[in-house]
Amino acid sequence: MKQLIEALKKSRRTAALTGAGISTLCGIPDFRGPQGLYAQPDAERIFDIDWFDRDPSIYYRGCRELVYGLKDRSPGPVHKALKHLEDIGGLDGIATQNIDMLHQKAGSSTVWEVHGSPLLHHCRNCGRAATFDEVCAMLDGKEAAFVPRCPVCGAAFKPDITFFGEALPEKAFAEAQALAIRAEVMLALGTSLTVFPAAGLPRLTLQGGGKLFIVNAQPTPLDRFAVRRYPDLAEFAEAVLSLRQA
Repeated sequence: MKQLIEALKKSRRTAALTGAGISTLCGIPDFRGPQGLYAQPDAERIFDIDWFDRDPSIYYRGCRELVYGLKDRSPGPVHKALKHLEDIGGLDGIATQNIDMLHQKAGSSTVWEVHGSPLLHHCRNCGRAATFDEVCAMLDGKEAAFVPRCPVCGAAFKPDITFFGEALPEKAFAEAQALAIRAEVMLALGTSLTVFPAAGLPRLTLQGGGKLFIVNAQPTPLDRFAVRRYPDLAEFAEAVLSLRQA
């Protein structure tokens, strides 16, 4: 990791793009892995906005553990490493494809959730908001197909996660683009770089003359443009945690 560490030391503006791989170190299944969400029956309907409006129990049944079990999950080594990098002045911000809120739990201050977040839910009819904790309390002890509903109008609460058929959160994605454009070093961590438009963020760094480092177990479409691709996220975290403020 010497080449990466030297680049981090010299960089005035470093950005990170994180994907599901960094959260598998916390015991959270990759959506597309053999035990992931998309291995379930009717998986294509779980995050489909038309199906949610037709039958929200499909989402709540499918995501009961994956999303609402997140309250019991803790940040992993990569989350902690990025918080450390921020603390020593070496990280400009994080764009994440993840919806697990673990960067915030780790204490990172600048996190742009480009696929949305379950931190807030909103009623599909009147727009009333409910927090993640409030929805977890509604679900507690209920059957798998239970749907949390608005106390005012009775419509279903939907998490502020971007479903298929919905636009990405405009502000978060615009800020993520700005982060990538100004970055001298972009760290692509635990992401296959195949899900667009988020996968296009490292290209913005490259177009601006910045350097790309990829840490991912599997090859990605941008490997040939990266300075290096490393396979081991735990090794990356250990190397970054050893950095000290200049």
